[in-house]
Amino acid sequence: MKAMLVENEKLVMSEVEMPSLKEDEVLIEVHAAALNRADILQRKGSYPSPKECPPWPGLEIAGYVKKIGRAVPSKIKIGDAVCALLGGGGYAEYAAVPYNMILPIPKGLSIEEAAALPEAYATCYLNLFIEGRFKEGETLFFPAGASGLASVGIPMAKAFGAYVITSVLDEEKKKAIADLGADVIVDTSKEDIVEVIKREAENGHPIDVAIDCLAGDVIGRAFPYVNEGCRWVLISTLAGVETTVPLRALLTKGIEFKGSMLRKRSVSEKSHILTELYEKVWEKIEDGEMRQSIYKVLPFEMANEAHAILEKGENVGKVVLKIR
Repeated sequence: MKAMLVENEKLVMSEVEMPSLKEDEVLIEVHAAALNRADILQRKGSYPSPKECPPWPGLEIAGYVKKIGRAVPSKIKIGDAVCALLGGGGYAEYAAVPYNMILPIPKGLSIEEAAALPEAYATCYLNLFIEGRFKEGETLFFPAGASGLASVGIPMAKAFGAYVITSVLDEEKKKAIADLGADVIVDTSKEDIVEVIKREAENGHPIDVAIDCLAGDVIGRAFPYVNEGCRWVLISTLAGVETTVPLRALLTKGIEFKGSMLRKRSVSEKSHILTELYEKVWEKIEDGEMRQSIYKVLPFEMANEAHAILEKGENVGKVVLKIR
């Protein structure tokens, strides 16, 4: 089969062996794979696949079940249309996946839309509801509103009753994400995000939960203006790896500041997240309350061009590779 191997920080279409199937796995014929920033880090050598996974990138896919291991529950059938969460190895024509890492494709979604669900939705659900312990009516800060992750996280939070503050780099992206439903979209080329956070706090919307993929100095500068008991969840450091934390604010407000990575979770933890996703979120997707935002679908052969879109920050929503 064909897969995209990494050679000198480039993705190269290569012939590799078909995956062998364990008793608790299904073989998926991959039709689409969605991109994540972790894929870029892996291509550059700083975020390798877990040992048990293939060495090529790819964390979320959609396709059809072609083979079933002996220990897979009978409810899963050959031919089922599924999407799946992987530890790695999605940029390929086939993938062997533990059965508890697959989900049925929500009704009404295309294969390409479904491929963009598992990693993004699981990440948002984990950090909003499990790490962030979000409750209806609370205020969420979700920066980088034009990212593929925010295209999931903002509608998810709104569907569950959040007041959402987000940020973008310019007016063009502010207009592009208007339909995501955020209550406050900050164009950081014109406004200081911390000044807006302060103003929102004064107007009755202090931050209760933050899902922060940017980091940098905003964290420390924002802490004095968050709500008591704020849960600030750091999931990446795209804007910088250092900040100055005002410990007095951390202490007096009882702020919970923690890091969170979905990829490091065990299979059982991920299975729990996917089960809750299916039970609590899939219906909202099928009803149209939430919809994945797809920026562009590119053929498998254009994987490097697809990565460039993410690296340049051109996308508003998810980028997907069409495998077949």
